[in-house]
Amino acid sequence: MKNSFHFELFIAWRYLKSKRRTSFISIITYLSIIGVTIGSAALVIVLSVMNGFENEVRSRILGFDAHIRLVQFHSDPISDYMLLADSLRKIPEIAGVSPYIMEKGLLVAGAESDGVVVLGIDPSMHQSATDLQEIIVQGNIFENNPDGIPGMALGLNLADGLRINVGDTISVLSPSGLLTGMVIPRIKKFRVEGIFQTGLIDYDNLFCYIPLKSAQSLYDYGDKVSGIDIKLHDLFKAEEVKTLLDRMLGYPYYPRTWYEMHRNLFSWMQIEKWMMFIVLSLIILVAVFNITASLIMMILEKKRDIGILKSMGASSSNIKRIFALEGLVVGFLGGGSGLLLGFLICWLQYHYQFIKLPGDVYIIDVFPILMNPFDFIFVGTAAVILSFLAAYYPALKAAQIPAAEAIRYE
Repeated sequence: MKNSFHFELFIAWRYLKSKRRTSFISIITYLSIIGVTIGSAALVIVLSVMNGFENEVRSRILGFDAHIRLVQFHSDPISDYMLLADSLRKIPEIAGVSPYIMEKGLLVAGAESDGVVVLGIDPSMHQSATDLQEIIVQGNIFENNPDGIPGMALGLNLADGLRINVGDTISVLSPSGLLTGMVIPRIKKFRVEGIFQTGLIDYDNLFCYIPLKSAQSLYDYGDKVSGIDIKLHDLFKAEEVKTLLDRMLGYPYYPRTWYEMHRNLFSWMQIEKWMMFIVLSLIILVAVFNITASLIMMILEKKRDIGILKSMGASSSNIKRIFALEGLVVGFLGGGSGLLLGFLICWLQYHYQFIKLPGDVYIIDVFPILMNPFDFIFVGTAAVILSFLAAYYPALKAAQIPAAEAIRYE
């Protein structure tokens, strides 16, 4: 039939909005649209919240940590690190580099002590590779003062646990002396000049910064370092830059990206996001079962109309597409309304932050929102496809009804 699609869509829309002899069928159809709406809205809201949490955790970790960490195989110290740092700066994608020493130590403050991870850095270079200065909550980033006691910055939870304040003098013991058979381990005094807070308990409980020269002396590194932290202009180009460094430097250098250093955390967050998507998709699945039920009852009600349409020249394919379009219309209405509702709630939360979180329990005090257009496209497409599949079987059965039998039945 000419312009058959417009004809089929017209009939489908008339059936959808027309009054029926059995109002229960209309109620089920409306409930199907509402179900798809709620399911789609819930999906995009949850996915946006999960994106927000992932982005928040990533920004906090990468504000403290490097985008790429360059080390040597077997954790061998790197010599001539300043020449290597100068060559790395020439790569256009690299924003900053910072040589570092990372070792374990014992922090002693009066009668209190705790095991820590000691990071030796050059503060002026380190600020080009991380955002340490921005997470200092008390005091300032330390300065390497060769004429007096060197400075230190440590995590807030570590400082609270050991009752340390800015200005206190504490000691760090190195286990290197014990490992080499010396009776007395190396020990060095530091003055606390800054306390930082990342919001991530593993970092705030364990890490402390000291000047690079002090770390080289404390851990007997000479003029070597553990590795070089690298910050990129675009953190999502980390894999590309890693490949470039592998090609440029080769063995024994071993670059690791931010994702590789925190693979378990980000993989878990991705799995959690997919699990939430699957669970919340059940809401849409329940709604599409309602679509199947309402269409089956509609076909029984419209059996005479089907017979009349066929006697006027409509083919079985036309009939099948009419009722399949019923499912598509429900999917479009429900999915579109759900996406609009989800966007509105996410927009309100992003701008007005009316849903709060307890700041003493979580690293943030509001639900974070990061809307991804691909999530909206994916959810909308899934809603429409599921609605179409739910309508396919009833549409197929409607197409198989003989015209003469349908009219005679009435």
